[in-house]
Amino acid sequence: MTCRIHTGADGAAHWLDSPHFDGQGTIDVHALGSPVVPHPESVAVLVELDHRMLAALAGDPWAAEAENILGFTRYANGTDAPSRLVELVRARATGDSAVAAARALFEAAGYQVVVCADQPGRIVDRLIRPVYNAALRLVDEGLATQADLDLTCRLGLGYVDGPVERVERGGLAHHYDVTAALFETFGTPGFAPAARSVAAAQRRAART
Repeated sequence: MTCRIHTGADGAAHWLDSPHFDGQGTIDVHALGSPVVPHPESVAVLVELDHRMLAALAGDPWAAEAENILGFTRYANGTDAPSRLVELVRARATGDSAVAAARALFEAAGYQVVVCADQPGRIVDRLIRPVYNAALRLVDEGLATQADLDLTCRLGLGYVDGPVERVERGGLAHHYDVTAALFETFGTPGFAPAARSVAAAQRRAART
């Protein structure tokens, strides 16, 4: 199977790097910043996503031409190096054959793939942002020190790192951007930005 990668205006090499794998047909990959155009002849058309939904970049998710369109993003904790996890986003009309081809492409390149619907936050941010907010609030409320809360999560719950150290390493202002957008969309209290992230976003605004 052939993989065609369409890069953005800067022409920078893409991290996917055109892996070779078995199968018939062509997969078109649109990197961040590249214009998204239909490829009805392709087995799958993959659109790299930032915080936006696939429908915002690739049009009507109900349309017949969306049958081979999927979104994807490689998860990174803010400014941390990207992980090996790829969230694969299927539109309402995306066919199973396109999903299977996209999964095979990423797995051939050494990535782990999860599939989700085209919803704000996808899987990772919908799960982890309330955890970050809760941890920040518990420290602010005096339940425990940041060090003890993080240590409890590492040793007691098996976390690789604690939630506060992780969200701070990824950037509190970045966390604010993500969780505030989810709070605006869903209204769920767990997404309401914790005070420490609000302050970080305000400091960032004052510097610009």
